[in-house]
Amino acid sequence: MAAKKILMICGDYCEDYETMVPFQALLAVGHTVHAVCPDKKAGDQIKTAVHDFEGAQTYSEKPGHNFALNATFADIKVQDYDALVLPGGRGPEYLRTYPAVLAMVQHFFSTNKPVAAICHAAQLLAGANVLAGRSCSAYPACQVEVERAGGTFAQIAIDAAFTDGNLVSAPAWPAHPAWIAQFLVLLGTQITL
Repeated sequence: MAAKKILMICGDYCEDYETMVPFQALLAVGHTVHAVCPDKKAGDQIKTAVHDFEGAQTYSEKPGHNFALNATFADIKVQDYDALVLPGGRGPEYLRTYPAVLAMVQHFFSTNKPVAAICHAAQLLAGANVLAGRSCSAYPACQVEVERAGGTFAQIAIDAAFTDGNLVSAPAWPAHPAWIAQFLVLLGTQITL
């Protein structure tokens, strides 16, 4: 397997697990992952949030870890990357207001490169107008964004993932095993023990 170069677009208050776990897992299997955030450079940090399911009508939110970015957003040339990872949390809500971020997301769809999106990342996909005719899972509260963007909301278990072409999506961090496994298949990653 040839190692892939993967872009991860983050924002302040992206979900902690949805940022840290795929970043570390993809590095662990030999891929290069560049984590970036608009208006920030390599070495800057973003704040993350821990979202949990504690019996309320929606998730609870607590401060997460600070996450150090390892690449500079302004230096990114998307054509140099093989795949894209989009964490959920509150970050996608404001990331979708950056035209440069939307153009980056659109590049991965127009070139049919693998994309892994989880939880509220569907808001960013909807903002980039890449969901028309696609099926996508997300945090259930994002169903309306998926559908208004012309997509079909994939209603799956909280610990499941769904692949539609080059897009692997999942509802939230409990789906990490399925989500990351399906993304690795799209990447052509082979793990031998």
